[in-house]
Amino acid sequence: MGIEIEDKFDVPSEYAIPDLSGLGDIVGPRSYQLVALYYDTPDLRLASRGVTLRRRRGGADPGWHLKLPKAKGVRQEIVLPLTRSTKVVPGELAELVRAYTRGADLEVVAELETKRSITVLRDGDSELVEIADDRVKGTVYGDDRPTIVRWREVEAELLEGGGEKTLAKVGKRLRKAGATPSEATSKLAKLLEPAPLPTAPTEAGTAGEIVVAYLAGQVSALLSQDPRVRRAEDDAVHQMRVAARRMRSALKAFKTVVVDTEHVQDELRWLGAVLGEARDLEVIRARFAKLLSRLAPELVSGPVQARLGADLHEREQEAYERIKDALSGERYYALLNALDELISSPNLGKAAAKPAQERLTAIAATNWDRVTKAYDTAQAIDDPERREIAMHDVRKAAKRARYTAEALEPAIGGNMGRLAKLSEDIQEILGTHQDGVVAQETLAKEAESARQAGEDTFTYGVLVGIERSTAERAHAEFPNVWEKTLKAVRKVL
Repeated sequence: MGIEIEDKFDVPSEYAIPDLSGLGDIVGPRSYQLVALYYDTPDLRLASRGVTLRRRRGGADPGWHLKLPKAKGVRQEIVLPLTRSTKVVPGELAELVRAYTRGADLEVVAELETKRSITVLRDGDSELVEIADDRVKGTVYGDDRPTIVRWREVEAELLEGGGEKTLAKVGKRLRKAGATPSEATSKLAKLLEPAPLPTAPTEAGTAGEIVVAYLAGQVSALLSQDPRVRRAEDDAVHQMRVAARRMRSALKAFKTVVVDTEHVQDELRWLGAVLGEARDLEVIRARFAKLLSRLAPELVSGPVQARLGADLHEREQEAYERIKDALSGERYYALLNALDELISSPNLGKAAAKPAQERLTAIAATNWDRVTKAYDTAQAIDDPERREIAMHDVRKAAKRARYTAEALEPAIGGNMGRLAKLSEDIQEILGTHQDGVVAQETLAKEAESARQAGEDTFTYGVLVGIERSTAERAHAEFPNVWEKTLKAVRKVL
């Protein structure tokens, strides 16, 4: 697996690679003959999202290649060795594109034969940039007679020892020699020209345009994390869960802009719960590991590290398996289809046609008002335990206010960034208290299991004391943070 950063250029057939001296030591050119079969669903679900899956022979890296978009000009590439079959995609790669195929079969949709000439810029032992001059013959397969297309293109790819400044300098020389930056994200996209994803018919500058664009970005974020979650990559579950939460929060906050989304909200809540079990175990396992690492050795007794480490990790892995099952099920595919429909043809309310600045600023203010109302409601409760439970609603309201302001900041600016930070301050201090309470409950359960197993439980008591102190400190600090935040918000709204 690696990250591919490259610039692509269209060039005429008579194009000559310019002199690259001064940018590094020039090695090459070297010539290769490449033959690649590309796989997709019949309706090109991968290509429409900028995903390519191929089986390639020839060159320095033959094998199965899956390229997943991360940003413009940046893709994550996963490579597996060649297999004998050209009809069956390796199961690991087929699994990683399920969020795009959604159960549809993968088949050969195109073939690319490339005569490649490679020049590498080096600095001593470090490889900086690779320039690939490709003459391509592309064949599109389908129900009718295959279609053949020929073209030439040049790619400049950043290598491990290089920097983006060097890549930019190479691109500048290529353009001066007559190269034109390619609009196609890949050779396959250039060959197949998949239809762009449908977009909602919103008017520029309206609340509808801003909200739908934000939702589209979060759908893309969720999809981009799907393969990473399936590979159990670091922080992937957290990022996918955040995307689901942001969408659900936006649909609640902007319910007068995009209407009738209750079912999608329910399904996003379900997805968040599916992801939440593994994420919560991951967080608390890391939390306990950090606490134990700070304790003096004489305060650690019994197999507490194994119980709070290996045992929780095993439960975390079991939760990951449940995630993978859910992400390969019809309910998940139905949610993804509903999100696509939400972006392409949302049910827009009357507020969608109003000017973005006017309408969305008012919505942000309304969401902050929810925070203060939740706080007032909680403080009016006499019973301490019930009051603490009600304060959890304050935290949730603050998170929604934060997400709303963050969604609006890029588009309408103003004080939205400041409002987001202030809301986050409330969310975090309440979260510190809540996390401490939950940690104490988890430690109590683990201590009881240890006691029944005849293990020493002294260290559990030490950890409970630390967590209680953390929670109580956050509880004591909250009134001061709340008053400062109220004053600051008055200046923002």
